[in-house]
Amino acid sequence: MKFEQLVELIQTVSSSNLGEFKYEEGDFKISLKKEKGEVRLAEQSESVSDNVLEQPRESVKSREGNVIKSPLVGTFYASPAEDADPFVQVGEQVQKGKILAIVEAMKLMNEIESEFDGTIEEILVENGAPVEYGQPLFIVR
Repeated sequence: MKFEQLVELIQTVSSSNLGEFKYEEGDFKISLKKEKGEVRLAEQSESVSDNVLEQPRESVKSREGNVIKSPLVGTFYASPAEDADPFVQVGEQVQKGKILAIVEAMKLMNEIESEFDGTIEEILVENGAPVEYGQPLFIVR
């Protein structure tokens, strides 16, 4: 199962009325259970490889600037630790490849890098907030 399919499956189960979902395909097995309105990954026998997360992140050029979107579902963190300064602030000059934030997904910390040279025009997500696949995170001009 590809990473995108796994993300779509989790989102579908999350938005459905199902309380529990199990799926098997060859050696791959997954069980999802909803508890208190959340979908939790209960069991996974085959891991999704790290190289899937290395896919190019989707970005779009909007009339306000370049939009950097989340490459996966997870929790957005603006700094490397609670007591640390944020990676970037509005008005800061950034270069392509600079780490802007972290999205935590399935206990893995995924660095979000700038895809553009420019200035951080707007940070669209609050620290600690959940983010969806493709959700805009930053506007860079």
